[in-house]
Amino acid sequence: MSDATALRERARTVFSIPEYKGILSWVSSVDHKQIGLMYIATSLMFFLAGALLALLMRTQLIRPENHWLSPNTYNELFTMHGTTMIFLVAMPLLIGLSMYLVPLMIGARDMAFPRLNALGFWLFFFSGLMLYFSFLAGGSPAAGWFAYAPLTEKAYSFNTGMDYWALALLANGIGTVLAGLNLIVTIMKLRVPGMSIRRLPLFVWMVLINGVLIVLALPALNTALVMLLADRQLNALFFEPQAGGSALLWQNYFWIFGHPEVYILILPGFGIISEVIPVFSRKIIYGYGFLAASTLAIGFLSFGVWIHHMFATGLGFPVFYVFAGASMLIAVPTGVKIFNWIATMWGGSIRFTTSMLFATAFLIQFTIGGLSGVAFAAVPIDWQVTDSYFVVAHLHYVLFGGTVFSIFAAFYYWFPKMTGRHLSERIGKFHFWLAVVGFNTTFFGMHFLGLLGMPRRVFTYLPLPYYATLNLIASLGAYVLVSSILLFFFNLVWSLRRGRAATANPWGGWTLEWAVSSPPPPENFDLVPPVRGRRPLWDLEHPEDPDWARKGRAAMKPATEAAT
Repeated sequence: MSDATALRERARTVFSIPEYKGILSWVSSVDHKQIGLMYIATSLMFFLAGALLALLMRTQLIRPENHWLSPNTYNELFTMHGTTMIFLVAMPLLIGLSMYLVPLMIGARDMAFPRLNALGFWLFFFSGLMLYFSFLAGGSPAAGWFAYAPLTEKAYSFNTGMDYWALALLANGIGTVLAGLNLIVTIMKLRVPGMSIRRLPLFVWMVLINGVLIVLALPALNTALVMLLADRQLNALFFEPQAGGSALLWQNYFWIFGHPEVYILILPGFGIISEVIPVFSRKIIYGYGFLAASTLAIGFLSFGVWIHHMFATGLGFPVFYVFAGASMLIAVPTGVKIFNWIATMWGGSIRFTTSMLFATAFLIQFTIGGLSGVAFAAVPIDWQVTDSYFVVAHLHYVLFGGTVFSIFAAFYYWFPKMTGRHLSERIGKFHFWLAVVGFNTTFFGMHFLGLLGMPRRVFTYLPLPYYATLNLIASLGAYVLVSSILLFFFNLVWSLRRGRAATANPWGGWTLEWAVSSPPPPENFDLVPPVRGRRPLWDLEHPEDPDWARKGRAAMKPATEAAT
């Protein structure tokens, strides 16, 4: 037996898990790859639920003065859709991708705290079940995903829906904080020798800052949820103005969490785009240092802008001036990234795979969402369009056109690594164009609806000029968008069975996850490739001196054997 084979067998023995079979092997798992896949699969299940809720809402709004749904039913759908997409889809999907990829990208064998990793997933899983159980327990929550007080007090939300909502989000928040801590410690302590902070893949860098945001922002929401439960169950009256409480107290707690949450949902997406664009442009990322520094700036500034969600609450102009300035300032490091990505593509040998198409669409749609966001930083404009459909358009251009499109790019890029099979590029191109057409048809016209004065969160509307036409277009676009999502799910199922087999490095990537087989072995690496730059696999194939080439290939040999 060769030394490489003996070392590989020893690593598999040390890092092996009990030989359970079937579903028990997943339920009992502490392997970061299995837990990451369970995060992803569970989030996709809730994605379907959230898309169905959105389709029901747009069907209700397809024509004016429609009474197909009752006001309370519409409010329940609206609340559950927002809660599902934020807390049960976008955030856990990104956490799942991070859990799966980060150890591979930094040369680690697992997360720093594997059992804590499993606990975080199961808290998320059961929080989602608890939230949807509210449908069977007397009615789901109907106060909006932001749960403004005093509407959430028992006098106004008298069924148990808000209690289930608060308990579910509290469990979800605790699990998310555990995930954030785990990611921070893993990145800081388990990097392979040679991988300094300045050599981290940009996806890992964004996940690191994202972990810090999670740890600092989620406790504010968790605290507010405990106070809400105390109000509802113990008559504490924190948020009841008539009893000396404050409705604005809830808004401050919620948005201290809520605006960093926007960046919690988009920073990993920035990391995905920063990995996809260089590989498919065949160029080094332009301005690595600027991208990393701008991420730090976003993380810092994200905690100083939450009042721009409250410009209509009468807090006073001195407060408005400070937060308006901070809200405009945070657009600068965000805009820097757009120019970095464009500069990376400029002059590159671009391959427009489905992943690259979604990354390119991300640049356009996120920019539109960012520009409308800067408009909200101007207090007079905010007063004009707050609580209108202009906000709905902005939110979805950032979180669907940004976050979800980056997630689609990630699926088409890393699916071969996770499963050993490619997603169908032919089906993927249909998925892409349906998604782009459906998304823009649904949400672009909402900018004009908002400027015309149509309020958000209404179950029907009067037949005022342009309202009927723009809402009809939006509803038809929603059907196209949901069709694209169903086609994506078909592609996932079909490709798992019949997709083209993937090699270890099908895209010619440069980061460490492409050094192992597809899918990776349980122990990840037999030997980690040497890291002497930001593109270790490129450096291995294009060494600067022959002596290093000999040593580098010798060190890489066992991992190469495992990958073939």
